[in-house]
Amino acid sequence: MTELANLTTMEVDALSDLEGGLNLTDGHARLDLSAEQVAIVARIPEMFTAATRSPFPAIETAAHRAFLDAIGQHSAPVGSGRILSCYSSTLATDIVARALPAGATIAVLHPTFDNIADLFTTRGLRLVPLTEEAMLDRAWPGPPVSAVVLTHPNNPTGLVTPEGHLRSLAEHAVRHGQTVIIDASFRGQVREAQYDTYAVLDAAGADWITIEDTGKLWPTHELKIGLLAYSERTRLPIERAFSESLLAASPVVLQLVEALARDWVNGGYERARDLVERNRDTVRAAIEPIGLCLADPGSRISVARIGLPQDGPDSSLLYKDMLERGVHVLPCAPFHWAAPEDGLRFVRLSLARPYDTVRRAATTLAEAYRELSATV
Repeated sequence: MTELANLTTMEVDALSDLEGGLNLTDGHARLDLSAEQVAIVARIPEMFTAATRSPFPAIETAAHRAFLDAIGQHSAPVGSGRILSCYSSTLATDIVARALPAGATIAVLHPTFDNIADLFTTRGLRLVPLTEEAMLDRAWPGPPVSAVVLTHPNNPTGLVTPEGHLRSLAEHAVRHGQTVIIDASFRGQVREAQYDTYAVLDAAGADWITIEDTGKLWPTHELKIGLLAYSERTRLPIERAFSESLLAASPVVLQLVEALARDWVNGGYERARDLVERNRDTVRAAIEPIGLCLADPGSRISVARIGLPQDGPDSSLLYKDMLERGVHVLPCAPFHWAAPEDGLRFVRLSLARPYDTVRRAATTLAEAYRELSATV
């Protein structure tokens, strides 16, 4: 692996580790199914039967309604034809990137997961960073920026865009003819992020695009849906870009999403939250005795950043050492896509893993950092 590897490459390396190393890289849910989820998965044969007998639009609309209601998005344009079902949120992002005018300047939250910036750059767009501090200060970019991209909650920091801030951005975007683009892939994990963003954006009269994701919530081994929704005001060729990429998502997976979303509002959210918070506490307990701490103690998404002191080993060294110990984590320089050096003092761990996996990985990280510190 080279220093130029992106985050997804590191995640693929972890998945394909023939030695069976601990994988705390990607933010997908890699947990044991709950008893309730086991019962839902057992119904998949019934879902195949229903997929042959029910109209696809009816299956799709039911899944959209159940999922979006489960995460508080009651004003989403369900049934309007303006929500497209993709295989993944990454594909949805690429569709948006192809629909935006080539050469356009867009502002993207910084730091955030690097494939967002990579996909936009690959499609010929010019990116400028919008720091989290600027977002919190409501320092919105003006022309030539034609679109502003937020990750809500942000990955890796867990920062939620407050409702008032989104309203301010939407009003700013209307004044300047900009499009608001929201990647809400982690929204389902955080109650504070579940205010109705569709209502906020529509009330302001904004042109908007929103990407939702089911893959961060449930351990369904990539049986997931990325939703791509857009406002009736947009003139971007989103449907054309979608048609160039796929015909439709699986009606079986859509039914699975619908059933899991119903469980999410009947105790599923609380069960998942309790496990993630237990794992976060476990990481904290493992690293505090050696002088490390969680960089984002208020974060509630299923990943955690650990801050590294300036006078010790940086995340690139720690990452390599952890690989030798059979543990995969993510160094955070790639999240800082516009200034990688700003991420050298952070590593990120996924918390959507069984408790023992997180405990062993956190203990190993503490040992690795202590031993590296003695040699640096």
